[in-house]
Amino acid sequence: MAKNEPPCSFCGKNKSEVNILIAGISGHICDGCISQAQHIVEEEVTQRVESSISKSLNLLKPKDIKSHLDEFVIGQEQAKKVLSVAVYNHYKRITQKNDNDDVEIEKSNVIFLGETGTGKTLLAKTVAKILNVPFAVADATVITEAGYVGEDVESILAKLLQAADYDVTAAERGIVFIDEIDKIARKSDNPSITRDVSGEGVQQAMLKLLEGAEIGVPPKGGRKHPEQKLVTINTKNILFVTGGAFVGIDKIISSRLNTTSVGYASKHKRTTKVTSENMFQYVTPQDLKKFGLIPELIGRFPVLTFLNPLDESALRRILTEPKNALVKQYIKLFEMEDIKLSVDKDVLDFMVKKAMEFALGARGLRSIFEAVMIDAMYELPSEKETKEFKLTLSYAEEKLKNSSIQNLKVA
Repeated sequence: MAKNEPPCSFCGKNKSEVNILIAGISGHICDGCISQAQHIVEEEVTQRVESSISKSLNLLKPKDIKSHLDEFVIGQEQAKKVLSVAVYNHYKRITQKNDNDDVEIEKSNVIFLGETGTGKTLLAKTVAKILNVPFAVADATVITEAGYVGEDVESILAKLLQAADYDVTAAERGIVFIDEIDKIARKSDNPSITRDVSGEGVQQAMLKLLEGAEIGVPPKGGRKHPEQKLVTINTKNILFVTGGAFVGIDKIISSRLNTTSVGYASKHKRTTKVTSENMFQYVTPQDLKKFGLIPELIGRFPVLTFLNPLDESALRRILTEPKNALVKQYIKLFEMEDIKLSVDKDVLDFMVKKAMEFALGARGLRSIFEAVMIDAMYELPSEKETKEFKLTLSYAEEKLKNSSIQNLKVA
């Protein structure tokens, strides 16, 4: 050993015993200690990130999640229960400690079936707000395969990144709702022979997104800013919820349920009475496959549930009961103008009947309310002497009669 050969200040090894020895102001460090220190730093950062996630995440028990959903969403008891359990298990999976027992909990992505205006998007949005995690809505109909006119599947994550204020760590534990998933179904149960760039092609492109992979995401959206630097997002801990009206799947379900069995099985009668009121309640993954979703995509949505069509009773409750009920929203809007708004009960019944005629679900209620109130909201803010406005049935009938919304009436 040469004289004055400096040792590593951490492990004490001499320069001849290590590959590299880096000198500092008052000490030295070898490559082995650097590698070990880097490992310690990475573990410490990971623990701090996981701790911050656990603190910011408001993870409630399934019953508590459903209780909060009840405050915003009327009815849909089965869907709320299924979503509460799926969300709880998903985030419990994220926050679990690595106990090295080789049991890996898989993602519990959810698929909703329900008519338009039944509350699919509202359920996903509300549960994200309850848990205090980033939330984004994407429309499956605008997505195409890479290289074709439309948006790439990575644009879904770009919206989530924007919702998380470009915090990658927060985005990687967010919730994404993909709407209109039924619109990208292939035309038949068989694989497409020709190029299906907005149907089966999109389903194939979405597989890596749903399963969990490192995805390069353009923060500003893909094709309009090709020069931007990609941000890497791991989708392993992102919960994907999707929904669609699946128009026509009721015929597929009905055909399956009404199939006559032969042989031994025909001796056994079905114990469950099948009703045609909501065929979605009998849906199976097999029905989704016949509708046009590829088996690989169906397999990445293990949680399958349905939403009931809204009847008059449910629509009536939606107007007044939820925390963000329509009536409460309009009362608050008029309060900002120092005007007290009151709505007669028969007006609400009238709006519900019209919503049923238009067959637009809860979304139709907002359109009807807006058509009835548009003149009042236009004129009253300028009339300083007006301090009270009462919405009567005769006023509502007159305004709706003169509105173009009447053209929405289903024949």
